[in-house]
Amino acid sequence: MQVLVLNSGSSSIKFQLFKMPEATILCSGLIERIGFEDAKFTFKTNGNKLETITSILNHNQGLTLLAKQLLNKETGVISSPHDIKIVGHRVVHGGQHFTSTTEITPEVKAKIKELSTLAPLHNPANLEGINVAETIFSSAKQVAVFDTAFHQSIPEKAYKYAIPNSFLENNSIRLYGFHGTSHKYVSEKAIAYLNKPNSKIITIHLGNGCSMTAVNNGKSVDHTLGFAPMNGLIMGTRSGDIDPAIIFHLVNSLDYTLEEVNTLLQKESGMLGLTGYSDLREIEAEAEKGNEQCQLALEMNAYRIKKYIGSYAAILNGLDAIVFTAGIGENSNTMRALTCKELDYLGISLDLDKNSERSDNIREIQSDASKVKVLVIPTNEELEIAKQSVALIKN
Repeated sequence: MQVLVLNSGSSSIKFQLFKMPEATILCSGLIERIGFEDAKFTFKTNGNKLETITSILNHNQGLTLLAKQLLNKETGVISSPHDIKIVGHRVVHGGQHFTSTTEITPEVKAKIKELSTLAPLHNPANLEGINVAETIFSSAKQVAVFDTAFHQSIPEKAYKYAIPNSFLENNSIRLYGFHGTSHKYVSEKAIAYLNKPNSKIITIHLGNGCSMTAVNNGKSVDHTLGFAPMNGLIMGTRSGDIDPAIIFHLVNSLDYTLEEVNTLLQKESGMLGLTGYSDLREIEAEAEKGNEQCQLALEMNAYRIKKYIGSYAAILNGLDAIVFTAGIGENSNTMRALTCKELDYLGISLDLDKNSERSDNIREIQSDASKVKVLVIPTNEELEIAKQSVALIKN
């Protein structure tokens, strides 16, 4: 069975085509800068890599280009769009409506649209990808895998906010958690690697969006992102944790509108607001040159992560491993080193030589003196989405 997985973002589409249940990757790639004249299309298959710079102004054009490449007689991997039996979609916010993987219907799409107010950077783009995929891959089952589903195991004492009970009861205002497919995937990999089902793990997903999860015996018990994917760690353009009084001050004293505050905190803050750059590779390069703003931003980022490591170690009442994953977590030895610096009291100590090594496999980077395993585990959200999609349709 061929399963196409789409992660449709506001300006990008990440994709992988799997042969299931073997989990063989038939092709993968990325469409970047959708909406611009110089969009980039990357397509990888059988060890070959095709890169094209072209004008892709919307998701329809992007997915049409993908379908054309899949059908290419020389490099394509399918003979007809009907070869694809399932299209699995990443959807960021499922609210309280979706607690598990769900086949997409008009009613499901309506709820995803309704929840867009809680994830304005993500849900609209996820929905756009669904709508276009339904047209291009019309005979395939369309399935939604929600970032929030893995965190349904978080206990009430952790997900409930200290505001009047009616807001939870009547308006479903609570902590939901995000990046669930990534945290689920790497925590399961860590548990298998440690060969310890009853384990206490902190998974650290660091990319343009960042989050951490406390995982006890394979279950999410707390998470840094909350009602919407804005709080917690410092992110590429999002502020992370901020005193709510600052919002009132911006509106009441500095004449910001609520829309302007939302734009400020979601798109103009985080590492971008601190340095002028949202790409960590640029920030690290500038820090190496002596840019003090970039140096401080890296320290702030690591400091925030360390605060959550300490608090999650406390609620777990111990710690077997911490796991770094996603683009920054897997590739930035600088952020890993800054994060693990001076965590001796928790039994965390890094081996700087191991930390500098590169690998596509699970690797340990702690020192011999470390009581806690420090793991780097490549995430594969697309494979997790494919597995969950197939399991749903088969059942």
